[in-house]
Amino acid sequence: MGWLGRLFGEKSDEALPLYTGVVARARQPHWYLDGQVPDTIDGRFDMIACILGFVVLRLEEEEAGAALSAVLTERFVDDMDGQLREQGVGDVVVGKHIGKMMGMLGGRLGAYRDGLAGEGIDAALVRNLYRGDRPAPAALAHVRNGLLAFRAALAATPIATVAEGKIP
Repeated sequence: MGWLGRLFGEKSDEALPLYTGVVARARQPHWYLDGQVPDTIDGRFDMIACILGFVVLRLEEEEAGAALSAVLTERFVDDMDGQLREQGVGDVVVGKHIGKMMGMLGGRLGAYRDGLAGEGIDAALVRNLYRGDRPAPAALAHVRNGLLAFRAALAATPIATVAEGKIP
């Protein structure tokens, strides 16, 4: 896409396959059934943001992933903008909602990064996926184990494969 296309708001489809894969993984029923993530608009946002966060953390590990991470995040913003408009949020406040969502995504990235590097990710999951309401221990274990397996599989997947939307 040339500079003229970007000037007039045309979006690159570069991250579309990857974003589609992120959403498909986040919508898998086991997160909501076995993992007890609330099957609500907020719960689905939280799960998409979680999977997206894990993918972004993987992309950050390699220089080749930095540009894709930025485009993927833009794709997320575009999707959330469309979702808000479908829910009837007006033009005047969409930007405010998007800003809040981006802040939430940034906070989640930091929490997941810290949790993965430190004492464990359970506290970050309870705060961000369950909004502070601790689920049954088996549900939390299901989500934690699923996400850690996803993270390990992502780490073993080349960035070029991830970019094609072929996420494990």
